[in-house]
Amino acid sequence: MRVHLNVVGRLRAGPELTLIDDYLQRFDRTGRALGLGPAQLHEVEDRKGGGMTAEAALLERSLPAGALLCTLDERGKTLTSPDFAELLARWRDNGRQDVAFVIGGADGIDPGLRAKADFSLSFGKMVWPHMLVRVMLAEQLYRAASILAGAPYHRA
Repeated sequence: MRVHLNVVGRLRAGPELTLIDDYLQRFDRTGRALGLGPAQLHEVEDRKGGGMTAEAALLERSLPAGALLCTLDERGKTLTSPDFAELLARWRDNGRQDVAFVIGGADGIDPGLRAKADFSLSFGKMVWPHMLVRVMLAEQLYRAASILAGAPYHRA
């Protein structure tokens, strides 16, 4: 199952990009044998300042056809890391070819796009900077693959 991170904004060189690249490479290496990956990053940018609605249109165009849509949103469901791993495995085992994780911009995800989501995931009740959420998602993808592979990275 291919994994897509469809996000608003372009990350420049820096510590966040370094972490994301590292965790996604680890995910690809670990997930390959499990039928997970590769992970691809799709960045969109609203240069005209149209807000959430314009961002949603750009995000929708970046989504692979038929992908399971998972939004990252503070109103979503909180999961443990093992539960997240199980969810990914279930999507894969149910024959999903692609899953797209959508991370909105500074104002979040347009309600219309949120309503189309198959699943909404939250990293807690706090609001996180959207650039940091990318890092957290990349790490959790690697952690999920490690859990499914029985590797010692996750200690619970």
